[in-house]
Amino acid sequence: MDDAPIRIGAEVRIGPGAQLVTALHPVDDPELRGEGWERALPIEVGANVWLGTSVTVCAGVTIGADSVIGAGSVVLSDIPDRVVAAGVPARVIREVG
Repeated sequence: MDDAPIRIGAEVRIGPGAQLVTALHPVDDPELRGEGWERALPIEVGANVWLGTSVTVCAGVTIGADSVIGAGSVVLSDIPDRVVAAGVPARVIREVG
């Protein structure tokens, strides 16, 4: 879903079934949600990032250069440069190199 810009750096690898989703819905306002209101925030993926199979990257997230996101992870917040992150929600496991 690309209601907002999605910027992908050079040499990025994206596994099968990965999703980059920019849409946000009004979680705290059921009336607006019922009317179909939404907004969007951009996603940025740095150079030389690897997104594993079935990774979901959510609205407003930046993934730093040279990072790896493990298969099946859900990225809800920013990930710094040069780390391995995984899980639901994705968390930094270790630095790269």
